[in-house]
Amino acid sequence: MKLVKVLVVSVISLLILVGTAFFLIGRYSPKPGGIRIETTPVSSVYINGNLVGETPYQNSYKAGKIILRLVPLGSVQNLVPFETPITLVSGIETVVGRNFGTTEENSSGYVISFEKTGMDTSGFVAISQPVNAQVLVDGVSRGFTPYDISVIAPAMHTITIKSPGYTDFSMTVRTLNGYRLTFYAKLKTGDTQGSEQVQDSQETGKTVQILDTPTGYLRVRSQPGKLGEEIAQVKPGESYPYLDFDVATGWIEIQYQAPKTGLPSGIVGWISGDYATVSGSLN
Repeated sequence: MKLVKVLVVSVISLLILVGTAFFLIGRYSPKPGGIRIETTPVSSVYINGNLVGETPYQNSYKAGKIILRLVPLGSVQNLVPFETPITLVSGIETVVGRNFGTTEENSSGYVISFEKTGMDTSGFVAISQPVNAQVLVDGVSRGFTPYDISVIAPAMHTITIKSPGYTDFSMTVRTLNGYRLTFYAKLKTGDTQGSEQVQDSQETGKTVQILDTPTGYLRVRSQPGKLGEEIAQVKPGESYPYLDFDVATGWIEIQYQAPKTGLPSGIVGWISGDYATVSGSLN
C-alpha cells in the first residue's frame, strides 16, 4: 500500500514538474514577430523567396530579418513589384502597405516598424522617398526627412509626409514606450501645387531683413512661436524671401533655403517679427 502511495505521489510530482517546465518555456521563450500587409491591387506575398499567400496577409514569424517581396496580380498592367528587407521585432506587428504603379515613380507605400531601445521613452524616425520631404506630426511641421527624435509622447499620432511634385501621405500610428518607431513613406509623383506655391511667394517681391538681436542671431523655427523646433539660425543684415505672417504670434515665415535638386521645396521656417522687417505691406 505504501508503495502505491509513493508511486502516486511520484507521478503527480512529475506531472507538476513537466507542467511547470512547459509553462516557463512558453512564458520566457522569444515571441514571434507579426507582419500585416495590404496592397492595391491584390498581390502575391513572398517571404525569403517562398510564396506564402496573397494580400491582405497577416502572420507571425521568428523575430529577425526577412526579405519581403510583393508581386501584383494581373501582369497585363505591367505593375512594378516591390521588395525590401524587414526586421521583425518579438511581440510587435510590422505593417506594410503598397499601391502599385506602372513605374517606381508613380508607386507609393509605407513600412511601419519598431526597434527596442532599452529606454523608458518613445522614439520616432521618419524616412521618405524622396528625401528632404517635410514631416508634420499632428499637423505641426517638425522638420525634414530623414527626421529623428529620441523622445515623443507614447500615444496615437498623425504623421504627414509631403513634398512639392508628390502626393501627400498621411497616416495615424501609435508610439510605444521602450521602442523607436520607424515610419518609411514612399510618395508618388503627381502633385505640383507645393512647388507652384513657393514660386508664387517668391514672385511677390517681398523680402524679410533680419535686424539686430541681443544674441547676434535669430532662431528659425518649424512653427510660429517659441515652442517650434529650431531648424536654423539667421544673422542681422541678412535678407530672405517672405512667405507668410502669423497674426496670433507676430511671427514671419521665410524661405530660408531656395529649392534645389534633392530639396524641391527648399527649407522654410518661422522667425520672430520683433527682429525683422518686411519690404512692402502685409496684406
